[in-house]
Amino acid sequence: MNISITFRQMDATDAVKGYATEKIGKLQKFLRQPLHGQVTLSCQKTLHMAEVDVHAGGDHFHAHESSEDMYASIDKVIDKLERQIREVHTTNKKKGAERASDRLLPDEPEKD
Repeated sequence: MNISITFRQMDATDAVKGYATEKIGKLQKFLRQPLHGQVTLSCQKTLHMAEVDVHAGGDHFHAHESSEDMYASIDKVIDKLERQIREVHTTNKKKGAERASDRLLPDEPEKD
């Protein structure tokens, strides 16, 4: 797991950095391959923005969110990413089930 955090137009604090790292790290349980995350945290006046790119194998997820609190922005962006990951997994499961049903042999007619 590789997570890099970039601060723009704000001071880098260990508390925010640790919080973001912890939250992004929890997404690993939904992914099969190790994740590589790029987190960009920025501040413009009273608006705090969080932007996250997550790459895991061939899957790529991106989300951004803004609010008046940096911790709230991080929470919202993690919720978006989690929803995206779950949608991809449910889609893949449905496709896998369809492929599995195509592989099943049709029932042979009974012989009397």
